[in-house]
Amino acid sequence: MRLNLILSTILQERERIDRMLAKYREELETLPKGTISEKKAGQSTYFYLKYREGKRVISKYVPQKDVETVREQVEKRRHIETMIRSLQEERAIAEKALEGQL
Repeated sequence: MRLNLILSTILQERERIDRMLAKYREELETLPKGTISEKKAGQSTYFYLKYREGKRVISKYVPQKDVETVREQVEKRRHIETMIRSLQEERAIAEKALEGQL
């Protein structure tokens, strides 16, 4: 009986992790990847979002008024990527526990 409760809890946790992974991956699709870089030309400063597409590095101009918003989005993406890695590790632990018991 006690073993069934433990297995049930692990299964529920794995399902929760799967739901969260799906949610985070969906949210990643809406956020920009890369980093914000600054270039100075004379007295002016220009901002670019730099990211990779295959082997190419793409630089996309970011208007001054949008820089903070894009920075926040890039930071949020990094946070979500960290959360995904953590959840994947937790899921692997749950899988190992289930494999050992089933």
